[in-house]
Amino acid sequence: MKILVLTWEFPPRIVGGIARHVGELYPELVKLGHEVHLITVEFGQAPMYEVVDGVQVHRVPVAASNDFFHWIVNLNESIGYHGAKLILEEGPFDIIHAHDWLVGDAAIALKHNFKVPMIATFHATEFGRYNGIYNDNHRYINGKENLLAYNAWRVIVCTDYMRREVERALATPWDKIDVIYNGIRPEKKKHQIDFDYWNFRRLFAKDGEKIVYYVGRMTYEKGISVLLNAAPKVLWEMGGDTKFVFVGGGNTDHLKRQAWDLGIWDKCYFTGFMSDEPLDKFQTVADCAVFPSLYEPFGIVALESFAARVPVVVSDTGGFPEVVQHTKTGVVTWTNNADSLAWGILEVLKNPGYRQWLIDNAYEDLERRFSWPKLAKQTEAVYQRVVQERSQIMWL
Repeated sequence: MKILVLTWEFPPRIVGGIARHVGELYPELVKLGHEVHLITVEFGQAPMYEVVDGVQVHRVPVAASNDFFHWIVNLNESIGYHGAKLILEEGPFDIIHAHDWLVGDAAIALKHNFKVPMIATFHATEFGRYNGIYNDNHRYINGKENLLAYNAWRVIVCTDYMRREVERALATPWDKIDVIYNGIRPEKKKHQIDFDYWNFRRLFAKDGEKIVYYVGRMTYEKGISVLLNAAPKVLWEMGGDTKFVFVGGGNTDHLKRQAWDLGIWDKCYFTGFMSDEPLDKFQTVADCAVFPSLYEPFGIVALESFAARVPVVVSDTGGFPEVVQHTKTGVVTWTNNADSLAWGILEVLKNPGYRQWLIDNAYEDLERRFSWPKLAKQTEAVYQRVVQERSQIMWL
């Protein structure tokens, strides 16, 4: 098959989880014998065209814009123009695959103009992020999501939770939605051993302190304030011998103020953005990863911690309970409940044998449920179904 992929992020441009998803899924589809062209946004010094792990990557410029929504309009114009050029010069294509609403206008236009069936993957919804639609920006994005879901031949989501959400929030028929998990390449998460362990660890904590960390975006929906509220109880139970490290870019002023008001400022460290190499080392010295999200369609950060061999504590929101099996591959706590979160962290910190058992089970689960070669074959099956159905109709 010849597949045209549209995405607003692709490495080295990483905004959220989509970049990792598309960056790891499509090389596996190339290995299965398919030709993949991927259109995305130009970024820094990255080439406008290159072949990455067999995927033909086309980066397009986006005209200057007044605000984010204007930028999205210009983005779709650029992607649509280049997509049409590719279809005319390199086509025909069998499938167009759009990742989230941000590339929806281009995907829909290409679908109708060239009569190529389009598949849409929803990595999250605006309704889910805010637990409802409350203002004009929400309504605009929700409208774009509805339009993309309606125009898609099939819709792919990453968990059963997201299948229910898309059915409800985007009025998408249940039998139009396929569930395919996100995955990870465990070998890419290097378990660092060749470095000065103790001197590196001392950059973050004293020798006697356990390291509990969060890594990700510093946004409300990630529940970081819940972790801060849980910290005093953990510190009390651990005799003060714990350091809470927050890794990620974004505005953290309000979180730092919260830590100060709770009287735990000296036990918190906000690192800012951390690139992959130091993050790999950091995870080697850490004792517990915590992801207390208020909304989480999947939670690929949990898989990254599995691969890094760090025990995880998560909230029971969204797709987390599907990804993390409670008391087997991690500890699942009540969402937005600091006492429950503190209990989960203490279960890991106080029981080293249990901690290692969770780590071993989680690493094994990566191959069992989250292997990209397996997930690529599931994606291929969706493509084959759509191509077969498309061949049976006259598209006027």
